[in-house]
Amino acid sequence: MELRHLKYFLAVAEELNFTKASEKLFISQPPLSRQIAELEEELQAKLFIRNNKKVELTEAGKYFEKEVKNLFQNLERISVKTKKIAENVSGEFRIAYISSIYSSVISELIKHLKAQFPYVNFKLFEVSTTKQIDALEQGKIEMGIIRSPIQSPKIKSHLWFKDGFSLVYNKKSVQIKSENEILKLKDETFVFFNKDYAPHYHEVLLELCAFYGFTPKIIHEANNINSIVQLVKNGLGISIVPSNIAKNNQDPEIDFIELKKVNLFTNVSIITSKDDDSEITQSAVDFLLKKE
Repeated sequence: MELRHLKYFLAVAEELNFTKASEKLFISQPPLSRQIAELEEELQAKLFIRNNKKVELTEAGKYFEKEVKNLFQNLERISVKTKKIAENVSGEFRIAYISSIYSSVISELIKHLKAQFPYVNFKLFEVSTTKQIDALEQGKIEMGIIRSPIQSPKIKSHLWFKDGFSLVYNKKSVQIKSENEILKLKDETFVFFNKDYAPHYHEVLLELCAFYGFTPKIIHEANNINSIVQLVKNGLGISIVPSNIAKNNQDPEIDFIELKKVNLFTNVSIITSKDDDSEITQSAVDFLLKKE
């Protein structure tokens, strides 16, 4: 049994007329009749009832028509997916991001990519900047979102946005009204990112405190921005976080003061491999760049 037998069968089943089916297939009627007869002989089942007036499907023919249609639909799906894989728009696409990036943007990105590339399995990983750089260089991820400078001959960096800093504190534990009063906090307990986890960011926070005239008393450390904010909410200290977090946090128990006097920012960048020019990567980068 060959695909042509099945195509010929479907043409006759749809037309219920050998003459019309042969015209549709651009062949003469005798070869068509012969192909159908060969198919029936191989199946050992009569598929059509033929008489001078009309052609009808037998019960076996009706069942066979349904299954052959499903078969061709599956073949089409397989062909499309094979083509997509060959075009590098199928398979797996791994995206890493830092915890201080607002998660709704990441969710929007995945929805955007899934709509464009339905055959791709997109995976998300919350990973520190240093580990993202290593993972991208080793081909373990396709794209990263980092905070800090990047120096690697293997990596292409796109500046997404510049992020400032904001003080975050528990309203009940700390009484402060403006940036001018920050020095009053010099004896307060601070919650910072772990130095080993985010060394560059840790240094920037120390610089900020130095600008305001004190060295922070760091008692608690965390590797996740949400953990830091939660510790502050629980009254275990105060912290300095990216302003991006402040803009998207509506918790009534905490408050933020943007640090406008100091001219310190961090670059939030999208990183990809310099060798990666895939359609998916370009679509992801373009989508994020339009969000800021």
